[in-house]
Amino acid sequence: MRRIQLPEPPSPTARRGTPDIFESGVHTFVRRAVVIGNGSAASENQSVGLVRALGLADKHVLYRVTRPKGGINDWLQWLPVSLHKKIDYIVRMIQGYSQLMLKSQEKKLMPLPSENGVSAGLLAVLEADAKQIVSFARETYEKEGPLLVVACGRDTISTASSIKRLASENVFVVQIQHPRSILNRFDMVIAPKHDYYPLTPEGQKKIPRFLRSWITPRDPPDSHVVLTMGALHQVDFSSIRSAAATWHDEFSNVPRPLLVVNVGGPTRNCRYGVDLAKQLAVSLLSVLASCGSVRISFSERTPQKVSSIIVKELGNNPKVYICDGQGPDLHMGHLAWADSFVVTADSVSMISEACSTGKPVYVMGVERCRWKFNEFHKSLREMGVVRPFTGSEDISESWSYPPLSDTADAAKKVHEALAARGWKLKV
Repeated sequence: MRRIQLPEPPSPTARRGTPDIFESGVHTFVRRAVVIGNGSAASENQSVGLVRALGLADKHVLYRVTRPKGGINDWLQWLPVSLHKKIDYIVRMIQGYSQLMLKSQEKKLMPLPSENGVSAGLLAVLEADAKQIVSFARETYEKEGPLLVVACGRDTISTASSIKRLASENVFVVQIQHPRSILNRFDMVIAPKHDYYPLTPEGQKKIPRFLRSWITPRDPPDSHVVLTMGALHQVDFSSIRSAAATWHDEFSNVPRPLLVVNVGGPTRNCRYGVDLAKQLAVSLLSVLASCGSVRISFSERTPQKVSSIIVKELGNNPKVYICDGQGPDLHMGHLAWADSFVVTADSVSMISEACSTGKPVYVMGVERCRWKFNEFHKSLREMGVVRPFTGSEDISESWSYPPLSDTADAAKKVHEALAARGWKLKV
C-alpha cells in the first residue's frame, strides 16, 4: 500500500490568500475608479496616468464634462460649465429648436472623439453627471466598496466637488490642478508647485497691491494638497520598457544619437510665432553634425505657419525625419528610443514626460514664457533636469539626472491618504 503524503501545514508567517471580507472587510477596499475629463487630451492624460500608477488602469470608467460649442458658445468658454449650459439652453429655446433636437443634446452617451489619445479601447465616453455617479457609488458600495474619483481641469471642478458633497462616505475624490478656492471640497488636491507662484516674494512683486486679494491661490498648501514639479502622465520605466520592445523594428537601426524634437504651440503665457520657428530651425541645423538622426513631431496646437518654416528648412535633410501625423502615434517610441530631446517651452506636459526618462532635455523658447511658467522652467534648470537649447550643443555628449517621478509620488500620497481613512487599494 502506498503511503499518503499529507501536505505540510501552512507557516504562520507565510502570506496566504484570504477572502477580502475576512482580511479587513470588503468596504475598506478601493478596487475601481471614475475619471472625469474635460475633453483635453493633456488633462485627461494626467488623470489616467494617476489611475494607472495606482494599478486601476483596467478598472476605470471615463466620464467627460462637455460644453456647448459653436456660435456664441465659443465666446462663453470662460464661464462656469453649469452657467454656460443654462445660457445655451435659453438661446436654443429662443431660436426655436424643436423638442427632438433638445433631447438629442441631452443624450448621456457620446462617441469618443478620435483626437483623444488616452482612452484607447473605449467605445464611448459617458457624459459626466454628478447625481448619476453618486447613485452608482452608493448602490455598488456594499458589493464593490468605495469609489475613487479622479478629475482634472477647471471644467471638472463643479462635478467632482458635487460628488464629494453628496457621497462623502462612499468616495475618495482627487482633483488634479489647483481649483483656486475652497480646497476642502475635495479629499485631495494635486497641483504643480508653480501654481503657488503668486505667493512667492517674486510673484508678489508682479501683482499690483490692489489685485492681490483677487489672485489665487491666496493661502499656502495645507496637508491634503500634494505638490508636484510638473504634470502627471502615463510615462514610467514600465511603459518605456514596453514601448522599446513595441517599436524595436522601427528604431533599432536608426542612426544614433537620435535627437527627438517636440514642437507645441503658443499659449497665453508663452507666446511665439514664426520667430521661434526660424530660431529653432537654425539651432537644429547647427547641431546636425553631432546627431545621427533627428525626428521632429508637431502637436495639434502647432500653428501651420510654424510647422511650415521647420519643414521648409529641414524637410529635405537626409538626417531629418518629420512626422506627418499619419499612421500610428510614435510618441512612446520616441520617448523610449531617443538619446536626447528638444522641447518647446510652452508645454508642461511634454517637458514633464521627457524629464521622466532621465535623458538630456533641452528647452527652446523659455525667454518667451511669463508668470508661473517661467518659475516652472527656472525650477527645472536649478535641479539640473533641463538645459536651454542654443544650437551650440554637442548632442553626442550625454548627461543625466534623477528622472522626475511626480506620478508615482502622487500615487504614493493617495495610498497614504486612503490608509488614514481606513481604506486601501485592491489591485
